Amino acid sequence: MATSENSRMKLGIILPEAEGDFAGGTAGWSDYKAMAQMAEQIGLDSVWFVDHLLYRNPESALKQQGAWECWSTLTGLAAVTEKVELGSLVTPTSFRNPAVFAKQIDAIEEISGGRVILGLGAGWNEPEYKAFGLPFDKLVSRFEEAFTIIRTLLQEGAIDFDGTYYTARDCEMAPRGPRRSGPPLMIGSSGPRMLGITLPHVQIWNNWLCREDNTAAQIPDRRAVVDAACAKAGVAPADIERSVSIVIDQSGRGDLPTSMAGDGVKPLTGSVDEIAAGLQAFADEGIGHLQFCLAPNTLESVEQFRKVLEAMGRG
Repeated sequence: MATSENSRMKLGIILPEAEGDFAGGTAGWSDYKAMAQMAEQIGLDSVWFVDHLLYRNPESALKQQGAWECWSTLTGLAAVTEKVELGSLVTPTSFRNPAVFAKQIDAIEEISGGRVILGLGAGWNEPEYKAFGLPFDKLVSRFEEAFTIIRTLLQEGAIDFDGTYYTARDCEMAPRGPRRSGPPLMIGSSGPRMLGITLPHVQIWNNWLCREDNTAAQIPDRRAVVDAACAKAGVAPADIERSVSIVIDQSGRGDLPTSMAGDGVKPLTGSVDEIAAGLQAFADEGIGHLQFCLAPNTLESVEQFRKVLEAMGRG
């Protein structure tokens, strides 16, 4: 699935999430605001935040890292930006009551003027579930019910649902946000069951390469998995936009954010022209939207990325 010469891959920045992801200390609201506004100024298409509550890993150098709440942060950014899309990578549906969460997303749609991309997943990080008192069993089954409630409310405006884990009886979305069919939905999973649940209803599939080899060479095999799942679900593969998340090291020093650091991580790096060529390779493989985490992940790095955009003919 190669893109045509006239197609344009969207590019977006992933803001620093965990405490060790930001050079010089924990990023705060003023940092996020400045980075998002700079991203908009240099011509990026989107701004992203990873949805986690807490990291605990005894084997890591920091052992524990906190994170700001994703959708509160994105709500603030919706009010201080005008053009960039705003998305989550990705939101575990089991973090929040699904009907109330759909209501929250519709409000952020209204604040942003219809710029939300809703990335959804089942969750995986058990320590944060224990810390915040969230059930960690039957994650995919819980996801299936929550996903049904969320996407139906956002796309159709009403639902009457009585499930094993969630209920939404005679629930209605009123008033509605600016897009009557709701924001585009993105799934961040390659599991057969998750793909079967979601592909008939989502617009975007995302692949997280940040902890691996961050080159377009990974795409053909992964694309084949989704194409096969589309065929099984009765969905045309061309109807599902493909997106990918990578890490870019502009400095060449290997100072990766702590949430990305680890064995096997090979960031996209090199000269400005080499990074530009590496990004173009993803577009050539049919990727419609690419999100990147910069190393180091700072305002200065975002501003420096302007040179890459100019090398890609986007200056």
